[in-house]
Amino acid sequence: MSEKVVVIYSGGMDSYTVLNKALKQGHEVYALSFNYGQRHVKELEVAKKVCDDLNVAHKIVDISAINQLLAGSSLTDDIEVPEGHYEEESMKSTIVPNRNMILLSLAVGYAVSLKANKVFYGAHSGDHAIYPDCRPEFVKKMDDVCRIANYDEVEIVCPYLNNTKIDILTDGLKMGLDYSQTWTCYNGREKACGKCGACQERLEAFDLNQATDPLTYE
Repeated sequence: MSEKVVVIYSGGMDSYTVLNKALKQGHEVYALSFNYGQRHVKELEVAKKVCDDLNVAHKIVDISAINQLLAGSSLTDDIEVPEGHYEEESMKSTIVPNRNMILLSLAVGYAVSLKANKVFYGAHSGDHAIYPDCRPEFVKKMDDVCRIANYDEVEIVCPYLNNTKIDILTDGLKMGLDYSQTWTCYNGREKACGKCGACQERLEAFDLNQATDPLTYE
């Protein structure tokens, strides 16, 4: 009997790879996406299409009301998205305060209601420099808390926690995944900008895998 798991699925390439990895491991997957007031909903539209195509149970939950408490991020406020690599100091403006703790808490609650005992999410080592809530220390503490927060223990699973986006793409390409079914750019325009940190890291991953990104860029 397959194991029920919840996958936090943004529609980006990392969570797309995690979603497919969980499916290939034989899990009964329940995908969970959040509208938290991000600049655009293009990722969510992509996520819905992928789940429809894969026949995966999928919920998109509107938690945008919390945006009034989480000011100061260029992903949720009227602040220009910085250009450049994730390693640059300017990319800290893309941090949404406490985002992953909030999303993980909601996903764990959903898992308990489903009688699922794992929540998957796509934190990876490339995010460690900028995002505190993607670091191994954070994941370990959240895992500890989520195992005792309810009568039913829930494990936080990050398959790529110690891998780079390059490694994630390598694994996804080995699985034969179609990355045209993902959206990475922080800007929600028709084409990806190619200049924000998310785009640059994505393009670098394809380049180092000697593969061609199927998305079109401005």
